Amino acid sequence: MWVFLLMVLWPVAASTARSDVKPGCQEKCGNVSVPYPFGILEPSCAMNDDFFLNCTSNDEGHHELFYAANMPISNISELEGTVTVGIDAAFSCYNKTGIQTDSFAQSMTLRSGPFMFSHTRNIFTAIGCDTLAVVVNSESNYGAACLSLCTEYVEMSDGNPCSGSGCCQTSIPKGLNSLYYLLSSSYNYTNVSDFNRCGFAFLADKRSLKISHWPLSRTTIYGKDAYATDVVIEWVVENKTCEQAKANTSAYSCGTNAYCTDPDEIDQGYRCLCNKGFEGNPYLKDGCQDIDECKGGNPCQEGTCKNTIGDYKCRCPLGKYGDGKTRCTGVGIITIISGN
Repeated sequence: MWVFLLMVLWPVAASTARSDVKPGCQEKCGNVSVPYPFGILEPSCAMNDDFFLNCTSNDEGHHELFYAANMPISNISELEGTVTVGIDAAFSCYNKTGIQTDSFAQSMTLRSGPFMFSHTRNIFTAIGCDTLAVVVNSESNYGAACLSLCTEYVEMSDGNPCSGSGCCQTSIPKGLNSLYYLLSSSYNYTNVSDFNRCGFAFLADKRSLKISHWPLSRTTIYGKDAYATDVVIEWVVENKTCEQAKANTSAYSCGTNAYCTDPDEIDQGYRCLCNKGFEGNPYLKDGCQDIDECKGGNPCQEGTCKNTIGDYKCRCPLGKYGDGKTRCTGVGIITIISGN
């Protein structure tokens, strides 16, 4: 009998599991979740062409998700409005006589649509003892340089700031969707060649960057083992403000029990969030589902918890009154039932 009930109830339980994709669409590419408004395999699984991603199979048969041809994706967050990609560092290396042996200048442009490099999450970094790193955008309306110098070996430590001795860091402005960075040297590393022959430059997510992974003794490698860093790309939906979007309900991208917000770090475009008391994917029509606050513990200060749509109530014990979320007043009645 119990086996029969489990077989009957299992499809119901499975159907109530929350999904972050449109019905019938694949949720993952390899190990990376692909929440709506992004989609893979079928263009209809994405909000529009801007959010349709490439899920390909590599030489070993493993599926990999790419934002662009050379930007593998490791994470997508529909709540933060971010995509984390891997981008190879630029480098320049010399031998002891000052002859350049290896070099690579990095250039990247984001796809069309509401995408930009995060100026709050990313930091531009230069590594080396004879290193000048320059970063510009393709429109030539932004440029910055980072100079890193030292005359003796410096231990790269995560606890020390990159203040120009062995490493240098500078921020990028908001709104950039293209970047180009390259390196140069004043003395071709001849004065520091015993411990440093290569300079590196890269953009990286401040949350994951470990300066200790970039010792001055590091040299270059290529191919799949290339030195890639996590870079955060910000995204929004539509090229409108939140108020403009709400005025056109037929094109409004936020689902039921969700609202829009204008991100401070982006000039144009909006994001969606679930209303208080709801959780899920706010871009799907019914993606924001009620949170059962009573499940897994009693959040009430006093009394018993009763879940409501978008909220919960706390019933005071018998004989008391008030809001059990904060405090119940009065004298409770304790009924003792004893058997004869």
